[in-house]
Amino acid sequence: MGDSQSTRGRLTAGLGKESNFGYSGAMERIEIHRGDITKFPVDAIVNAAANSLLGGGGVDGAIHRAAGPKLLAECRLLGGCRTGEAKITGGHNLLAQHVIHTVGPVWRGGTHGEPELLASCYRESLRIAKEHRLRSIAFPAISCGVFGYPLSEASAIAMGEIRAFLAHGSTLERVLLVCFTAETYEAATASFGNAKKTPVFL
Repeated sequence: MGDSQSTRGRLTAGLGKESNFGYSGAMERIEIHRGDITKFPVDAIVNAAANSLLGGGGVDGAIHRAAGPKLLAECRLLGGCRTGEAKITGGHNLLAQHVIHTVGPVWRGGTHGEPELLASCYRESLRIAKEHRLRSIAFPAISCGVFGYPLSEASAIAMGEIRAFLAHGSTLERVLLVCFTAETYEAATASFGNAKKTPVFL
């Protein structure tokens, strides 16, 4: 699967069935991996895309290269994507069946709506996954590359949005946070540990 390290909770039964496991069940469905997101055989991987959806550097470029030219052709039909929103395409040559493209904010000190926009990226991607009754989804560290979002803050937002979404019921049985670097992996596991100590209010 391409991951050399992983942290995960116990996986639950009943794949594909909508469930409301509450806080503890939400945490059990979150996994943290270090590896190449294009190598994960999940229902959908999330692309940290540019507004044009026409490819770029970092994880965006890696996903487009792995998926092949048909992904770009499909993306050309979508008319771009606003920051904080998300759109879905097929996975084409990827192991994943779908790609959910979301556009994260560029870090400008945290006073220009960046936290709200980043949180929206996760919520909108999860909403689309639920609408399509997907069972597994893998996220990269959205906005943490060239967009410059601080890792610890971004990881805390990701973990908070994911666990809150899962606690309210979803078809999703596995939500993976896939970290390309050791630094990102450490930040994600720290946020996972902090989240396990803090209740989510339903």
